[in-house]
Amino acid sequence: MNRDVARAAAQWLALLESGAATERDHAALQHWRDSHPQHEQTWQRAQSLRQRFSDLPQALAMASLDRPQPGRRAVLKRALGVAALVPAAWLISRQLPLDAWRADLRTATGERKRLPLADGASLQLNTATAVDVAQRRVTLVDGELALTVPGTAALTVDTRYGQLRVSQAEVCVRQLASGCRVSVLKGAVQVRDLKGQLATLQGGQQASLQVSGLGAWAPFDVLQLGWRDGVLTAQNQALGDFLRELERYRPGVLRWDPSLESLRVTGSFRLDDTDRILSLLASTLGLELHSRTRYWVTLATRDTTV
Repeated sequence: MNRDVARAAAQWLALLESGAATERDHAALQHWRDSHPQHEQTWQRAQSLRQRFSDLPQALAMASLDRPQPGRRAVLKRALGVAALVPAAWLISRQLPLDAWRADLRTATGERKRLPLADGASLQLNTATAVDVAQRRVTLVDGELALTVPGTAALTVDTRYGQLRVSQAEVCVRQLASGCRVSVLKGAVQVRDLKGQLATLQGGQQASLQVSGLGAWAPFDVLQLGWRDGVLTAQNQALGDFLRELERYRPGVLRWDPSLESLRVTGSFRLDDTDRILSLLASTLGLELHSRTRYWVTLATRDTTV
């Protein structure tokens, strides 16, 4: 099951259980369920989990019904909210690799880290990334890393789809559901696929490392790597693609009207303030920004009511 789908299902469940869902929210949920068979399957699983936990809020409610004081009601409301989120959190955790929680180093959504390694090498972790670090070896468990190795002593990067050997080079590796995107900024990086076949990527080249092997190389867009400096850059990019990338750095739910997909975006945006990025997009493109909460935001056309 795709963990992004599982996360979306959990967020929808939490919204419905909060009691704040509107008719439009219910319609949007139905549209999401109908848009792909996996969405409906995941939603049914979420509902099944919710029923499994249903006794907890009922018990809390029964214990508080005969004590209607405002303080008791407030406690009950908070308790019900927590209880409603239990299966949602459990559903998300089931989809996240256990190794990511056990990893030596992790970043949360929106967090980035820079770490020194031996012999002057340095490691950067992008949002929602997990790695294990041993002597002369880094294992990318999940997410995206950038590695700089200035010396001749090679450092090995292990991924689910193969292995990289890096010396006197700079490389970025992003692990996706279908493979790894390997981008070499400087120097040359030796790549070994799961079949043991070797290839070399030179500076300025990018290729996909998959179960089937290393794909054909192509020049990469250096703008993709702006996250290393805390910047997300778009050059006449489709708004839908830009927002999907922005979602990686923002906790919670980010939605937008499908009619906005093909709008074009150009600019450089600081990743340390995603609220400001959304405000700038709304102002520049003439859109409405609707915030149900800090973690539930929708972009829409000005004549759309959310």
